[in-house]
Amino acid sequence: MYQIRSLGLLALLAACSADPAAEPANETANATAPAQPGAIDLSSQQMARIGVRFAAAETASEIPIATVPVTVAPPPNARVAVAAIIPGVVTRTLVVEGDSVRAGQPLAIVAAREMLTLGAGIEQASARVAVARANDGRLGQLAREGVIAGSRADEARAALREAQAELGEQRRIVSMVNGSPASGTYTLTAPIAGRVTSTAIHTGSPVDGTTAAYVIDAASRYELTGQLPERLVGQVRPGMAVQLDDVRGTVTSAGAVVDPQTRSAMLRAAIPAAAGIVSGRSTSATLLGPATPGAVTVPAGAVIDMNGAATVFVRTGKGVVARTVEAGERMGDRAVVLKGLRAGEQVATSGTSELKSLAGQH
Repeated sequence: MYQIRSLGLLALLAACSADPAAEPANETANATAPAQPGAIDLSSQQMARIGVRFAAAETASEIPIATVPVTVAPPPNARVAVAAIIPGVVTRTLVVEGDSVRAGQPLAIVAAREMLTLGAGIEQASARVAVARANDGRLGQLAREGVIAGSRADEARAALREAQAELGEQRRIVSMVNGSPASGTYTLTAPIAGRVTSTAIHTGSPVDGTTAAYVIDAASRYELTGQLPERLVGQVRPGMAVQLDDVRGTVTSAGAVVDPQTRSAMLRAAIPAAAGIVSGRSTSATLLGPATPGAVTVPAGAVIDMNGAATVFVRTGKGVVARTVEAGERMGDRAVVLKGLRAGEQVATSGTSELKSLAGQH
């Protein structure tokens, strides 16, 4: 008979057995001698009184195979620098470091003498196009009437195209920098949606064609970089899952060459943006692989240590039974049981410390 070590639990169970609303007598009112090793006879009411709750073991489709150190970073193609292409002076800043921005959102306004020059150039080019168009129309008509040679009409058409090309180039430059020739300013805008991670300008500061005014990291995804232990080289492949906190990602590359100094290979994985996924963070991620036959998962709190062995309390017709299992690594808020438990069996997820005390454990 398992000795009850907690007087509080003993009193509670005794009070429960004396309750006139207690369940039928065929359910034992107190912890009694177990019918099998590790068994504890308890009524449903007694288990409810001491806070025991149950959940079913679920078949595992994948299990953790290793936990490796990783660093969170934006993917190489998800970090962009916003350059101030035309020299000028910043007249207004619209965002600060840490702000989230959308694609096309204005970031700063720059006053530039060159914008005034471009404005004048566009007016001159527009005038030349108007003259060339009129000349092309007049000479083309004369050529069709046979008054002049067709070559003169061709020359007029070529001059029109040249003037149009010059005007188009001037307008393209203004459009590319989101310029306003009338005010002599242009606007720096965000090329992608993301978060401003670096600023190099402020109101009144000069900029030139080499200035990276802002750096923006795409906020929708990140990359995990880490070292794959030598024992896992060849086992981990692109497409396998990786877990960081409660966020799930995918392995994008796993090196096949082992560094002789670190005895590891390079590992990269893509992971979506989520709370806690911050660029530059050093942490650990769990690699997931196909589950072995018979493996199940249970809430993490269901697996406890008893006498140095992983144990779960499995519900029976008369109460619970303490069962030693082979546990794998945890997977978020779930624990993996490799052997000793079948899918569908009910395991205690709360009140396990009380059950451990009833089972005569410290």
